[in-house]
Amino acid sequence: MPELPEVETVRRTLEPALGRRVVDVWTSGLPLRMNQPVDRAGLERAAVGATLRAVERHGKYLMLEFTGRNELVLVHLGMSGRLRLVPAGEPKAPHTHVVFGLDRSRHIRYSDPRRFGLVTVAPGGERRREHPALAELGLDPLLERVSGRFFHDAVARSAQMVKTLLLDQRILAGVGNIYACEALWLARIAPTVRGRDLGLARAGALVRAAGAVMRHALDRGGTSLRDFVDAAGIEGENAGYLRVYGREGEPCLRRGCGGRIRRVVIQGRATFYCPRCQRR
Repeated sequence: MPELPEVETVRRTLEPALGRRVVDVWTSGLPLRMNQPVDRAGLERAAVGATLRAVERHGKYLMLEFTGRNELVLVHLGMSGRLRLVPAGEPKAPHTHVVFGLDRSRHIRYSDPRRFGLVTVAPGGERRREHPALAELGLDPLLERVSGRFFHDAVARSAQMVKTLLLDQRILAGVGNIYACEALWLARIAPTVRGRDLGLARAGALVRAAGAVMRHALDRGGTSLRDFVDAAGIEGENAGYLRVYGREGEPCLRRGCGGRIRRVVIQGRATFYCPRCQRR
């Protein structure tokens, strides 16, 4: 699933569409997340005839805002979604489900083989958080200041493992499986530590590590393992810089450690860590 750095990369590479007017909307007629139909009439109401004035993001959600409209278009890429800015004459990719036709012969196209993503209408402006998908999102680590105290207080009474808590979008919006593993390795914390046992100092180290690994990935255009490309169709380069994710059985890259990366499953998610240098 695209995580915060990948979604932010898509947001940035959609910026060449700013200032273009939406002339029409096309949908495939197939449902997306939770088998819900795409509201074509709502998308037309929110966008057609208006100019794209902003592409914003919170966590893994993108928000397309249009001039003179009190609604916005909310997009989540799900597991395999792509949001591309392409010439209007380019053939539609397989599994294309939503197309925003722009002036000057350009399209914004959403494709999604697994159809776990979301393209819908939400209230605009200060009312955007009224949409259920956005209402409970926590702090965005790249948009807002996240302190160790904040994270410590959020997890201090929890018996859940810290890896699970990192993935809780109600606490930190945008952190996914790859960067949770990477942050825990960087902070030298075992993924099985319970939230109530984390402590303030390690909570601070962990939120700093989470910010560092995501900024590092963003500088390299995100991590492309299978499906991810940016709005221009370019894969991210961060996969070659991952320290633990996907490296089961390989030597730990921390200098002087000598351990080997282990893979365990925590709440159904593959988790990679070094049992020697990531302390409980």
